[in-house]
This record gives sequence, C-alpha cells and structure tokens, in this order.
Amino acid sequence: MEVMKTIDMLKEDFNIPDEYISSILHSLFTKSAKKWYYNMRQSHGKHSWPWRKKIISKWANDSWIFRMENSFEEAIFNIERDRPMSRFLEEKDRLTALHPEISETMVHKRILMKCGDDLEHAIRNRCIEPCSTEYYINAMEDITSRTKIGKNLYKPPIDNKASGKPISKPKIHKTALL
Repeated sequence: MEVMKTIDMLKEDFNIPDEYISSILHSLFTKSAKKWYYNMRQSHGKHSWPWRKKIISKWANDSWIFRMENSFEEAIFNIERDRPMSRFLEEKDRLTALHPEISETMVHKRILMKCGDDLEHAIRNRCIEPCSTEYYINAMEDITSRTKIGKNLYKPPIDNKASGKPISKPKIHKTALL
C-alpha cells in the first residue's frame, strides 16, 4: 500500500509522531479513501485513534488482495493502448503491495510475462539482469516507439456482406466502349 509506505518514510526520515501523521492523512488519501478518512475523523474527533490498524483492516483484507491479484492477472500490456512507464509502474506497485517480500528481479520477470512473447523477448535481450526498473522501462519505451514489435499489424478485411450494404459493380458507360 502506497500510503503506508509514504507514512513509514515520513516517520523514518523526519521522526514525525503519529499525531501529526494522522492530521495529514487527508492529503495522502484520494477518492473513497479520503471519504473514509473524513468519516473516521468525524467519529473519533481530535482524540488519538489507531489509524494504522484501521487502514490495514480496511484495505489489506482478503477481498482487497483478491481484487489486486485479479487485476494483475487480467492486465495484459497493449502497445496501442498503454504507455510503458505507467503500465510497468502500476503493475510493480500491485505486485509489491501483494507480496512485500518479492525481489525486484522477480517483479520484473512477472511484469515482462504480461507483455506478450515478442515484446518480452526483445526486452529480455536488451536488459541483461540484474537491471533496474528504470532500465526496463527505458528499454520497453524504446522498443515500442522504434519498432513494430508487439503491434497488431493485421487489419481484418472489410466485409460488405456483414455491413448489410449490397456490393455494387463498377458502372461502365456505353460511350466509353465505342
């Protein structure tokens, strides 16, 4: 969970006490998490409350883990639709949230498996392990922007019968034949 990483970083780097962190949680949360925080803040008032346990119980539960796993398994990199950097980082965040103990090399391997055979092969040939995440992203962006690897080049022929339009024959003028 990105929020918990940010909170831990603030505590570690700046020795910020829990009371101060609980007061800035509203700026760390977005969308439904922000609404949840406002409801919790309203119910607890200015008294201290176990916000860390509440956050973990709210978002690090079995259904959240199931949704994250499904999101990762269903996501397939599509060159024409996805931007390499945002897709790679999104999948990396999902994997590290699900499996905090996973190595960076294993994260990279699992993400590359979602790219399709040709693109995965091209990236693996360009990146000799161990490589950083930035190097993989740069290789992926370079390959997708400079080559046609992984792009869907097949365009199905237009079928006039399926569209319901009659096929018209070209008109030949009689005067042109004389």
